[in-house]
Amino acid sequence: MAHNNKISPPALSLFDPSSVAIIGASEDPNKVGGRPIHYMLKFGYTGTILPINPKRESVQGLRCYPDLDALGIVPDAAIIAVSGQAAVDAIKACALSGVKTAVVMASGFAETGESGRQLQNELVDFARHHGMRLIGPNAQGFANFANGAVLNFSTMFMEVTPVDGPIAIVSQSGAASVMPYAMLREQGYGVRYLAATGNDADLGVSELTRMLVDDPQVRLILVYVETVSNPQLLAEAAHIARQNGCQIVLLKGGVSHKGAAAAASHTGAMVGQDGALDAFLDKHGIWRAHDIHELVNAAPLYLSSFAPGAGRTVVMSHSGAVGVLCADAAERVGLPLTELAAPTLERLKGLIPDFASAANPLDLTAALLGNGGMFPAVLDVLGQDPEADMFLIGIPVAGPGYDVPGLAQTTARFMQHTGKPVVMTAPQADVRAQFQQAGIPGFRNESEAVSALRQYARHCQWQGSTLPAARATTVSAYAGLLDEAQSLALLAHAGVPVVEHQVCHDADSAARIATEFGGRIVVKGCAAQVPHKSEHGLVHLNLGDPQAVQDAAQRCLGALDSLGVPHGRLIVARSVKGLHEFMLGVVVDPLFGPLVVIGEGGTLVEIRKDTVSLLAPFTEAQARQAIERLRIAPVLKGARGQPSLDAEALARAAVALGNFALQHQTNLLSVDINPVMVMAEGVVAVDAVIQYKEAS
Repeated sequence: MAHNNKISPPALSLFDPSSVAIIGASEDPNKVGGRPIHYMLKFGYTGTILPINPKRESVQGLRCYPDLDALGIVPDAAIIAVSGQAAVDAIKACALSGVKTAVVMASGFAETGESGRQLQNELVDFARHHGMRLIGPNAQGFANFANGAVLNFSTMFMEVTPVDGPIAIVSQSGAASVMPYAMLREQGYGVRYLAATGNDADLGVSELTRMLVDDPQVRLILVYVETVSNPQLLAEAAHIARQNGCQIVLLKGGVSHKGAAAAASHTGAMVGQDGALDAFLDKHGIWRAHDIHELVNAAPLYLSSFAPGAGRTVVMSHSGAVGVLCADAAERVGLPLTELAAPTLERLKGLIPDFASAANPLDLTAALLGNGGMFPAVLDVLGQDPEADMFLIGIPVAGPGYDVPGLAQTTARFMQHTGKPVVMTAPQADVRAQFQQAGIPGFRNESEAVSALRQYARHCQWQGSTLPAARATTVSAYAGLLDEAQSLALLAHAGVPVVEHQVCHDADSAARIATEFGGRIVVKGCAAQVPHKSEHGLVHLNLGDPQAVQDAAQRCLGALDSLGVPHGRLIVARSVKGLHEFMLGVVVDPLFGPLVVIGEGGTLVEIRKDTVSLLAPFTEAQARQAIERLRIAPVLKGARGQPSLDAEALARAAVALGNFALQHQTNLLSVDINPVMVMAEGVVAVDAVIQYKEAS
């Protein structure tokens, strides 16, 4: 059989194979080699199913073949459902035969240790050399419920009947692929694609996600990863998804180990172990879920596609308690509740008994019971309020006297007429079901509904940028930890404003420089071996005359000598008093690249941890938006009679630092600039430490 030596990226057609060989085919539908055959027969796969098992002449009513050569055709895809050496032989045979895709369900590879990883890498190389791609090993497989191509052995589809729909699930874990599937199906939502990649050795989560965004009918992709194997492809997928009206929600399991951690880096301690992933997802408009529930919770809103505007929400219920609980939940997660306009309030007074307060949440009271006209009339008034973007309707109690089908149909008409997101909550499943059948997303409680609205609004409001072009990088001649003087010089050259200073080697020179500068002076000992200077008596502030400078310089040189730095240097700098201390830092993540951290500075920086992070490159506007998310941000605008601070200059410095880090990312580890003095006009970096990789 012919084969192609040139590898090409697979397209969406991977999920629509014209023929599937099952190596290790079984008569038993409860075995790994039997279940995919059972599914394809049951779910309407119209391609050719080719069981391979030398011990059988037929499998599940289909002709069975002894090996690949006996097929007479080259199958589009193959399932490897044998183990050990038989799996290795089967993968190689498929590659040599010209099979396009192999789903390797067999385990015993990278998950078993180094020798297994080496074997796995060899098989991937072999497959790619012959033009074949692998899903797995140790993979549950993929499924396309639109065409019945279920190359997957999960038992879940025996328990929970598949239905085609506008959702795709891509996961490294088998369990983490079928859990959200089951939760969505329980709510009545269909799933078109499901893939579980196991060891993610070749065709991984990022590449499959990139493929699936090409299906115009997919509007939501749920992703579970333990490692992001190809960030650039995932970024590209997010970019195309937005153009196609599709959103991506991602859940990461486990805690990554940041390979760029440096002993001298405060920045690395502050961003956390996967802060770079947060920044990457934020940069590309992918929502990060923190558990399986959050992964699926907002799905009904994504599928509704109604624009959430500014996310200002109106809550209405016939229970005051539900309104209070919704308001509490909204405040917890940051969902804004609308201030109803005066004309809205005036019109409501004629509709709701004893309506007295200008209140959102709105309490319809028990008067809703038996008053069929009140509900649509109130909705009509609320829908005309210009600041009402989204609506939450609570139905805590239903039963005789409550026209639940009528309420559901009224709500559905209102949602379609206004084109605004509407959700409802009810503890009774049958009440939720009637609203869901009318197209209204239903939630069991207020917290779930409020969280879904907040997630959906914030995700839709995301303002992105085009994918950045690759930047030229250089390998710096520096290695290891740089001293403060070298660090400040590099940053100044990169466009980060640094304090005016000079470097010298003796106390007399320090006094002379201080005289030239005039005013208040700072003297510091300077040695790469001692990055944290203050705790060793190497920082002397606010010195007013040359003699004080000379004395401080002598103490610094003596301290350096006692620390084993006999020929230390001195920094003599102008004393700079900013209105507030901030910090800037960089950690170069091995996967995502340079991560710039902006935050409140000073000696308590690691305790307060008031920081935001951005992956370079980014614009001044993006830096400014990030700075506004800091808890300390109100200080920038002027607080308690203080003048406002130059946030624009801080943003410009952050951009310059990001560009420096991009240029040097090949061997840069980290940068710490603390403090950065922010003034009414301008910023000044007064201390910095840069660390590069050690020379090899």
